Amino acid sequence: MINRINHPFKRSDRAANVQLSEIVQISEAAARLRAEGVDVLTFGTGEPDFPTPDHVIDAAHLAAKNGQTGYPPTQGTPVLRAAIAADATRFSGYTPEASEIIVSTGAKQVLSNAFQATVNPGDEVILPAPYWTSYADMVAFCEATVVPLECGAVTGFRLTPDQLSDAITADTKWLMLNTPGNPSGAMYSRADLEALADVLRAHPHVWIVADEIYQHITYEPFTSFRAAAPDLADRTLIVNGVSKAYAMTGWRLGWGIGPIDLIKAMVAVQGQSTSGASSISQAAALAALEGSQNLLAERAEEFRERRDLVVGALNAMPGLNCEVPGGAFYAFPDCSGVFGKTTPQGEVLETDADVCRYILDDAHVALVPGRAFGLPGYFRLSYAYATADLKEGCRRIAQALTELT
Repeated sequence: MINRINHPFKRSDRAANVQLSEIVQISEAAARLRAEGVDVLTFGTGEPDFPTPDHVIDAAHLAAKNGQTGYPPTQGTPVLRAAIAADATRFSGYTPEASEIIVSTGAKQVLSNAFQATVNPGDEVILPAPYWTSYADMVAFCEATVVPLECGAVTGFRLTPDQLSDAITADTKWLMLNTPGNPSGAMYSRADLEALADVLRAHPHVWIVADEIYQHITYEPFTSFRAAAPDLADRTLIVNGVSKAYAMTGWRLGWGIGPIDLIKAMVAVQGQSTSGASSISQAAALAALEGSQNLLAERAEEFRERRDLVVGALNAMPGLNCEVPGGAFYAFPDCSGVFGKTTPQGEVLETDADVCRYILDDAHVALVPGRAFGLPGYFRLSYAYATADLKEGCRRIAQALTELT
């Protein structure tokens, strides 16, 4: 007879605090309500409602039929990396070498690769808040220290040079920029980026990662950090991909552009996790980059119309104040004017999480509280949804807010 001793499962220390993001938790809560027959509108996820372009799907199908189904190069196929370099030249104003590019399973993996390849315990990563939720978890998973800097509506949700200068220490490894930003939609102008670059020139040990995944969903002129500060290219990582602009979230295809030594380290990390990104997805991304780009402006204009609809509706609601975002497809209104109000059920709303929970329960609209993005007092509403749903959702939110006393 074999004696079996039960040992309870225990997470590693680095994974002890890693959980599903609050965005996912809220989406799942909405899904449970929907399964119970409740008519829930979910504005919590950042996923375009447009279809992947037909010519992209056709290219993927042809690649599969033609036998492009083996292991791809870990760094990415040469032809796709060449197309990414050409894309940077066309839209961003700089021309990287193919050796400066890594293709990964989504922009998220690019970021994860970079942090795993570069940070050590005790290193610091500056995150302007609000920030996309996964940034902080990736840094913490690598046992580095998150240094959040509050960038509220008063600064247009943008980091100021003085804030950056005051935050840099001898342990600072990375500055994390996101333009256009998630969740705020804030965009850094060329002048903004040049001012930050002036600070960074005085601190040559600080590297810059610029997440530019929403580059083509903009309502103001876009400037890439590498174009604004070309002299800092030897310590800059640009992150981009096809998920948002080309409605290819499920294809999981993103890329990083950075100095060769960094890219080599990231390739080594990726080689021991996923290896190369899907060969079929790479063929699809190639078609997206080399095909007609007319859809980029067309879809950005559709998002602009939705933005104007949603922001106008939010600003007409009692207790809300919403800045006009310059890009992406999110509204990020200040809801602190609702704090202290009482719901019809007798609950006093004291936090952004309380407000979002009330709106989900009462209006059946799923939103994400600002605390999930490191900046309480706000909530995020994604307007990457059908106009009819956005109109109905705003009507429900407005009704719920008018019921407060």
